[in-house]
Amino acid sequence: MKFDGIIFDLDGTMWNSTEGVCATWNQVLESYLEITYRITPEKLYATMGLPMDEIGRRLFPDCDEKKQAELLKKCGDLENEYLAEHGGILYPDLEKTLAKLSGKYKLFVVSNCQNGYIESFFEAHGTGKYFTDIECFENTGLSKGENNKLVIERNGLKSAVYVGDTQGDADSAAVAGIPFIYASYGFGNVKKYDYSIEKFSDLLDIL
Repeated sequence: MKFDGIIFDLDGTMWNSTEGVCATWNQVLESYLEITYRITPEKLYATMGLPMDEIGRRLFPDCDEKKQAELLKKCGDLENEYLAEHGGILYPDLEKTLAKLSGKYKLFVVSNCQNGYIESFFEAHGTGKYFTDIECFENTGLSKGENNKLVIERNGLKSAVYVGDTQGDADSAAVAGIPFIYASYGFGNVKKYDYSIEKFSDLLDIL
């Protein structure tokens, strides 16, 4: 099948930013004396692919919605600042693969993240030049599937495909009515998909 656009998830698909996220979020939590627990990689992995408000409920269950939103805002701002400077761990051959794909397709990022997070990925690693458009949860308040639809509509795509690593990513592709490529090396487990890749560069073999 010939595609005219590839929409990517970010976490667990193109990079792993867990170390920086944990460090910055725990730095914020240290300023709240009433919060004695800390964020671990395992806790983060369990929330990958979820919308920000749901992440707040799961990571800060003892806080009310207002405090959850406050924490998410502070954590997100510091996280963006840190990642823009230090970056995350890119999956092998990521930029080489993006460069080749961008010569044939329009590339996009749709993620359940805060404003500035995708831009941090671009700034730290110089990857923004490969992408045509982005969308995120905080910008629209919509689900990933609805954000996929927005990107498809405003870019006039007729045959898009979504690449991600979680069941939420697979569900978002279904909502948008597009095929799903499962990045099996990522954070999630997905049983039903149209294609599967064991490493990022495998995209060159199936697209």
